[in-house]
Amino acid sequence: MNNSYVCEIDQRMHVDRNFDTVRKELRYGSRLSALVYYYAGLTNGELLSKLMRYMICDAHGADLLAAGDVKGFLEGIPLAECTLETCVNDALVSVCSGCALFLIDGVDGCLLLDVKKYPARSIEEPQKDKVLRGSRDGFAETLMPNGALIRRRIRDPRLVFQRMKVGSSTSTDLLVCYMEGIADRQYVGKITAEIGKIKTMGLNLGLETLTELMIGRTVYNPFPKVRYTERPDAAAAMLLEGKIIVICDNYPAAMILPTSLFDFLQDTDDFYFSPVIGGYMKFVRNAVYMASLLLTPLWYTLQQIPWVLPESLDFLIYKGGDSFLPLILQLLLVEISIDGLKLASLNTPDTLSNSLSVISGLILGDLAVSVGWLSEQVILYMAFVAIANFTQPSFELGYAFKFMRIITISLIAVLSFYGLAVGFFVVLLFILSNRTLFSGKGYLYPLIPFDRRALRKLFFRSKASGEPIS
Repeated sequence: MNNSYVCEIDQRMHVDRNFDTVRKELRYGSRLSALVYYYAGLTNGELLSKLMRYMICDAHGADLLAAGDVKGFLEGIPLAECTLETCVNDALVSVCSGCALFLIDGVDGCLLLDVKKYPARSIEEPQKDKVLRGSRDGFAETLMPNGALIRRRIRDPRLVFQRMKVGSSTSTDLLVCYMEGIADRQYVGKITAEIGKIKTMGLNLGLETLTELMIGRTVYNPFPKVRYTERPDAAAAMLLEGKIIVICDNYPAAMILPTSLFDFLQDTDDFYFSPVIGGYMKFVRNAVYMASLLLTPLWYTLQQIPWVLPESLDFLIYKGGDSFLPLILQLLLVEISIDGLKLASLNTPDTLSNSLSVISGLILGDLAVSVGWLSEQVILYMAFVAIANFTQPSFELGYAFKFMRIITISLIAVLSFYGLAVGFFVVLLFILSNRTLFSGKGYLYPLIPFDRRALRKLFFRSKASGEPIS
């Protein structure tokens, strides 16, 4: 075998220092010497043992190598994926991905056998995107099973999984998924070209890092440019609509491109029920979610102009109560406190999270009213806002609404009731100035530009077959 390969691979794989690097010597066909390199935690040990046992007894393969027939030797290996690589750097990247590397006498290069077996959790329903009826599987952190979950649903050879690698150190695998003949081929080309231009050491945060690198500049607009889903049925439905799905290794979600603001109005559960029930659920969810943006600014505006309310609605007027804090400070304090409680609940052990959530919500709220920090009305309205934020699964859109709500309330405190109009103008400005990634369609599509058929499908569903799930 080529001793230059042996020396370089021994050095670059740090055989003498890495505890998980395996370097094993064996005889191929009982005549030719061979060396095997692999990382113990990334390979299927049982399959690799069978292959090595086969090679030790493979006298025919040894005869082919002795005769110089390398092609026939490769064809005789009983494995679906085996390649011969002459570039040591590319071969080592494959080994880091879980392949086993063989150096055999008579073979000029590195023989790579695909025996990957990654540590992975089981496929289970996403915690953040559950359904009342429908499939209970979800994406995990392994790339190939995620792709298989989609291909299981779309049994069409037009479904394309274009593989790409990003990161000079991590060589993270990506799948750009689209339906040939349905997706916009020009848009697919833009996405793949932009991903190919990315220069980075690695995608440390998965698809979020990829999104920020594709944007290419700091953006202070809080409205999300892309939408994520952890559900393979939603991803499959988006592909049939002509969307592009990007899946990243080590990331349990898929990116949907292009994304408009109205895409967040869709929910998987709406399509697992009849059009009447699903339409009602969609209306309630979106009405409650919009109320989370409008409720506290409108109520705070009414405190500036209480004379416009009839006597029957006098209960909406804030009487001051026992609180010594101005109303604007109470609203902002609760906005921040809710996020603090969320973070505390996120880092609380599962066995204590439910009980501590109840304690923090009831006892702290009651004590805040008792000591004069907050009023009952503020607690009531902000509790509704906090619950309404969970009616749709996008964290990014939820925090975009929160920031817009805080900006609007602050403007009302400065400009009185005129601040409400200015605040709504600021919200509209943020929405209109947001852009989808490399798409000619606007962030408000199908409203701007207007597409009557697409807009109708967002709000009404006539039948179950062939209808999109998102």
